[in-house]
Amino acid sequence: MEEILQKSNGLNTLPITDVDSVWSKSCGRKDYNMGDDVVNLVVLGVISWTTAFVLIRKIFSKRSFEFCNRIVSTIHAILAVILASLTVEDWSCPVCSSASNSSPKQMQTLAVTVAYLIYDLICCLFDERFSLDNTVHHLVSIVGLGAGLVYQKCGSEQVTALFITEISNPFLHARELLKELGYRDTDLNLAADITFAVIFSIARMVGGPYLTFVTLTANNPILIKAMALGLQLVSAFWFYKIVKMVKYKLSKRRKKVISSPLHRKNWTEPVLLAKSY
Repeated sequence: MEEILQKSNGLNTLPITDVDSVWSKSCGRKDYNMGDDVVNLVVLGVISWTTAFVLIRKIFSKRSFEFCNRIVSTIHAILAVILASLTVEDWSCPVCSSASNSSPKQMQTLAVTVAYLIYDLICCLFDERFSLDNTVHHLVSIVGLGAGLVYQKCGSEQVTALFITEISNPFLHARELLKELGYRDTDLNLAADITFAVIFSIARMVGGPYLTFVTLTANNPILIKAMALGLQLVSAFWFYKIVKMVKYKLSKRRKKVISSPLHRKNWTEPVLLAKSY
């Protein structure tokens, strides 16, 4: 059979063993081991994100370390959302294939994010303002996504989680970037705050619980289930803090409007006119 395939139509075709290998690789079958490719992609990703930061640091040399890092983080958030969207096979049910083997696209998408998280964790250690909770968050995320890459399972759930967690991050970073650019306590900064809060709330407190339920009820490894539950608990904690932040911002904005000279003038003029009569 192999000789017939090689001699048909006078073409030099691949042997059956090579055809099967190529087919396994293209279809992401379990017998194709993507481990080496994923490790190489993670290493290349760490180098790429670090290089991007160095270039941005040179371009914005007068800006702070955090400002340049947030630009890299914004790029990653946008890229992660795009890559996660490209891996979805059925938008009517993105996580219908739960607890299934990860596809090559899903593993590559997760590897890009793991590389970013490793880079960002290193940056956190060099930042002037060390944040313990941010460091723990990075470590937990790396372990969770890394477990998915090792098991080569739960790709649908993890890519969906990546989409949910990153969709609001461009506006999160925009808030801080605007502050350093001199737009603190402006309408533009308030718009970024509210946009971030709305997207975060919908993604994390609507899509998040559904994804957590799907992950916990499917036949997933216990580590993946633990990470899904932990992520939802962290999301609920940050949702509480974001609600407090928005209430504070709106109340501060209201006090600022009431104390403005124009507002006082508009309210005192009718009183003065009434007294004159």
